[in-house]
Order: sequence, then C-alpha cells, then structure tokens
Amino acid sequence: MSNEMIATARLGTNGPEVGVQGLGCMGMAHAYGPTDEAEARATLERALELGVTLFDTADMYGFGRNEEFLAPFVQAHRDQVVLATKFGIVRREDDPYGPAEIRNDRAYVRQSIEGSLRRLGVDHVDLYYMHRRDLEVPIEETVGAMAELVTEGKVRQLGLSEVSGGELRAAHAVHPIAAVQSEWSLFSRDVEENAVAAAGELGVAFVPYSPLGRGFLTGTFTDAAKDLGADDFRSTQPRFTGDNAAANAALLAPVRQVAEAHGASLAQVALAWVQQRAEVHGLTVVPIPGTRKRSRLAENSAATRLRLTEEELGLLEPVAGKVAGGRYADMGFTSAGRE
Repeated sequence: MSNEMIATARLGTNGPEVGVQGLGCMGMAHAYGPTDEAEARATLERALELGVTLFDTADMYGFGRNEEFLAPFVQAHRDQVVLATKFGIVRREDDPYGPAEIRNDRAYVRQSIEGSLRRLGVDHVDLYYMHRRDLEVPIEETVGAMAELVTEGKVRQLGLSEVSGGELRAAHAVHPIAAVQSEWSLFSRDVEENAVAAAGELGVAFVPYSPLGRGFLTGTFTDAAKDLGADDFRSTQPRFTGDNAAANAALLAPVRQVAEAHGASLAQVALAWVQQRAEVHGLTVVPIPGTRKRSRLAENSAATRLRLTEEELGLLEPVAGKVAGGRYADMGFTSAGRE
C-alpha cells in the first residue's frame, strides 16, 4: 500500500472491506449548485487510486440524476467499487428543498431498487439504505422487504439512515444491518445519545454523513445565503445563515488552533475528530465527506493519518454544545429525540 493510500475497515460483521473513508457523491448532481462534471469524474477516479472504495448516493439526489452520473464510473470499476444507495425520501422536482414525503412501505422498497438498478446500470447494489424512517410503517416490515432483495441478489448488505438505537435493534433482529448512516461531526453529536451505542453493541459500522458540517467546519464560508447562493440548499438551513452563522463561525477558533498546531486544515481536524471519537465508543466508522474536487479529496483522505492528542480532543469537546440552530429546519426529519 502506498503512503498516500488510506487504511481499510469492514462494514458490519460480515460486510465488505472498504477504505476507512468513503466519498459522499450527493453534491455531484444535487443541492450544492453547478458541478464541473469533468472534474467530478476525475475526482471519482482519483478516489479509487487513494483507496476510497465506498461511494454513496441516493435515488432522490438530483431526482435520479446522481445515480445516472455515477453509472459509467461504477460500471467501469464494478469489482472495486462498494456502491451504496438509498430509498425513502420523495420530493417534488419543482420544489426540491420543500416538504418531503417519506415512504417505507413494501411496494415502494421494491419500486425504488428497480429504479436505482436501472439508472446505475448494474444488477445489484452493495449497500442499500432506508434513507429516512416513516413512523407509520413498522420498521420490521420495511427491513423484511429489504431482506427479500438480499435473497434475490439485488442487494448485498442492508443499511439504515437516521434511526434511533431502539429502531436499529428492532431492524437488526429481522435481518443483519451492516451500517447506520447519520450526521455526526464536531457540530452534530445527537447520535451519541443512543444510536452509536446500539451500533457498537451489534457490530454495525457507522457511516457519518456531513462530517464536515456541510462544509462549515472547513472555514471556507461564514454565511451560506451570502457566500453560496440561492441554488445551494444550505442557504435554507438554520445553522448557515444570519446570526446563527456568525455565532457558529466563532466556534471554529479551537478547530483552527488545533489545525495550526499540526500544519493541517480545519477539515482534516474535523475528520480526524470523527475517527477518534468513534474509538471512544469501540465503533467502526467510515465517514463520507463529499467533494467534487481532487484537491479536496486528497486533503480529506490525508486526514485518516492525522492523530489528535487527548488535550486537543478536550479543547474540541465543547464545540457541539454551543452550535446555534438545528441540523435541519425540521428536525423531525431525523432520529433526534425519538428515544
């Protein structure tokens, strides 16, 4: 393994071995404004060279366009790519950041996998997530339907996103769950209340999305509405605009201090924190920072070799408790407070 290649980890007890950091691909066709497609495709190729093998998408990213964008890359490297996609969030294309419908019913599970396989041009996905929980549908019913897809060879492993510890335990009793994907970062730690402990007990890997606080932890912007534009969904979220944004920008001071001590970027400190926080819980963790640029990809992957001291971890410990604003405008969209 070359010095620049990242280490590996296993997704769940019997899941695939993947690079210890994955790649969130949402922004390549959804939520973060225009994409330089040539650079994004080069970023995908470079990721494999660096040992990044878990590539994450969802059927609702770009209303299917994200899966279609990834299709040629996945097909060209099918034996190397561990492909994750998701179902369950239904939005209107003319109101992409408006209210969402959540569907977990058996018929929709099957409809969704067929659509994803068609757009991706593959006969199976390696990891299939329930993207969000519909509280009106028993999770046992949803996971039972997902398990049928495993039996049929259309899915290799099952995952859940934004579930509580109790929901994870109930699901795992129906069929082994390989991974839980939820937001987890220096800015967002509510998953530590119960989901993280349950994952550790069950041998389920944790896949933190937005480990860089949707970019805020990089220090590259301070107010999404002013710095990023109206076509960026962060401009609609509570933490990223106005007084909240100003207050949260001030919280980056200790992150910046630690970064300077290591000659590292703020992003690298934030990613190293996630890796080491997982160790406290005895948990396998594979963060999926998103990027469309090779330079950011190299920076992020190098963070897997950064080690923070106990003193530095202590300096960063209070940050999340001071963050202004919720993760989403509607936190009912998450697992927070469900247990």
